[in-house]
Amino acid sequence: MQDFERRTASQSEDGRYRLLVEAVTDYAIYMLNPDGIITSWNPGAQRFKGYRPDEIIGQHFSRFYSTEDRAAGIPERALTTARTEGKFEAEGWRVRKDGSKFWAYVIIDPILTDSGELLGYAKITRDLTERKIAEDALRRSQEQFRLLVQGVTDYAIYLLDLEGRVSSWNAGAERIKGYTPAEIIGEHFSRFYTPEDVATGQPKIALDTARAAGRFEKEGWRQRKDGSRFWAHVVIDPIRNDEGELIGFAKITRDNTERREAAEKLETAREALFQSQKLEAIGQLTGGVAHDFNNLLMAIMGSLEMLRKTVPDNPRVTRLLDNAMQATERGATLTRRMLAFARRQALKLERVDLPLLIHGMSDLLSRTLGPAIHIEKRFSGQIRPVMADYNQVEMALLNLAVNARDAMGDAGGDLIISAREYALINGENGLKPGQYVCVSVTDEGGGMDPETLERAIEPFFTTKGIGKGTGLGLAMVHGLAEQSGGRFVLRSQLGQGTTAEIWMPVIQADEADLPASEAVVTPIISTEPRRILVVDDDAIVLMSSVVMLEDLGHTVIDAASGKAALDILAEDETIDLVITDQGMPHMSGLELSDAIRQRRPDLPVMIASGYAELETISNETWPQLTKPFTQRDLAEQLARFAPPERSRASG
Repeated sequence: MQDFERRTASQSEDGRYRLLVEAVTDYAIYMLNPDGIITSWNPGAQRFKGYRPDEIIGQHFSRFYSTEDRAAGIPERALTTARTEGKFEAEGWRVRKDGSKFWAYVIIDPILTDSGELLGYAKITRDLTERKIAEDALRRSQEQFRLLVQGVTDYAIYLLDLEGRVSSWNAGAERIKGYTPAEIIGEHFSRFYTPEDVATGQPKIALDTARAAGRFEKEGWRQRKDGSRFWAHVVIDPIRNDEGELIGFAKITRDNTERREAAEKLETAREALFQSQKLEAIGQLTGGVAHDFNNLLMAIMGSLEMLRKTVPDNPRVTRLLDNAMQATERGATLTRRMLAFARRQALKLERVDLPLLIHGMSDLLSRTLGPAIHIEKRFSGQIRPVMADYNQVEMALLNLAVNARDAMGDAGGDLIISAREYALINGENGLKPGQYVCVSVTDEGGGMDPETLERAIEPFFTTKGIGKGTGLGLAMVHGLAEQSGGRFVLRSQLGQGTTAEIWMPVIQADEADLPASEAVVTPIISTEPRRILVVDDDAIVLMSSVVMLEDLGHTVIDAASGKAALDILAEDETIDLVITDQGMPHMSGLELSDAIRQRRPDLPVMIASGYAELETISNETWPQLTKPFTQRDLAEQLARFAPPERSRASG
């Protein structure tokens, strides 16, 4: 009875196991005999392998393997492994009834009796094709992404762990920063920062910002393996897993050094253009003011001269007149400096040997600067002559030396005057390529801050205090250098003194035979009376000129414009000479001169102006008279003309 109950219970339990196995459809569960022959087959096996039980039971399980796997003996090795090791587990491609393949996860367990005798094998297979396809797609995507990242050479793309250690390294990172993957992976990314940034904790700030804000972006200096620096644009993004847990950082760096340098050059060019335009505008204003001021001085100077000749010999009155004349001359000097800045002064260009000029100024400089200033002269190599106005260059150097003395104060110091010839190839300092001589004056003063340095050459800007300087000294030097085809350059830093440089082009081969200077000839004042036509649009200047000429014994006819002058000349053929202002509206003095030459080629014309616009009048047929002029200046210029032909006047 008990044996029957045990058999019944055992059969009942076997039935439940069979029902369980038969109910499973997601797994193929079947048995093999010791030789690998299939002895059972559940619905799950039929579902994804395609065989009905009557088609497969009694067949060898190797038919689920590919031809290549069977040839390699893989089915036999699977059973041997299960028998000897107690279990076989693997994944691989298997074949369905219709010949299609699926990716299978396989477990084979041996079935043993209580005595250890092998009865067969239990085989469980699961179809993981979808997972396999997804994994393969993910793997391909990851590989493509890896190849993409590795193929980028313009950006450094790499990963950091939570502590900031490098965990991946692409080709762009190696190119930009100089480290190979073997050298840098595992190292902290702070080694790319400058020592100054490391000292202030910038690497930690970057990671903390990325962690808290979700992104860190900045530009700054970074350091390569060789110690050189580059300007980097950096982005750091946090990396989180599916649960939102931070697992590291993605870091992208681009070398923007060239872009930064290009931007700086563009900004420098813009600043230079702005400065040039500003100085040009100031120059236009200054030149116009100086021109009008010259006319006023002309009238005052002429009137004072005439008054000086007519007043009684009263010492008190003559002293006042002399003081007024001296003040007028100082005003004339001021206008010359204004015109120099505006590049409108009349220059007397000649060959100038700069070392010789500087040596010749030694006594003058020593007396002017005083014993507290030690003057040192330095000349490097061969220095060829330049084309310049000797007196103006001498005045410019004296002005720079006085400024240097004032900058050094009562304590004095070393003042270095040097000269050297340079070959400029790429247009340094805004100059055209060519050979130049640079004369520099260097002091040991307190120097200038950037704001003062930027405004230093502006007219009327001075740091010397009220009444201690006109602010036109450096402006004059600037104008002289520019008008001579060169450039004036100031270099200064606070606490490091100032260097003022005058660059002037070396004399050209076709100018080499010009004399170094001209002999000073004192002309004889002519007393030969003439009929002179004076033309000027400024009534005050016109009257002053007429009075001075009449006082010299000449007959004077006046005109307020070029057209009026031509009308007079058309009716009066007895005119011996025309003196005309250059800066007149509608018709300039030069245009009037050309018109006179066409009508009366033999009639001499003298042009008066304080402007360097007379540089355009290079033909010596037109003598020039620089405003403001005195009666003696006028007489000396008149003496250059031949006496009038009276036969023509009488005929």
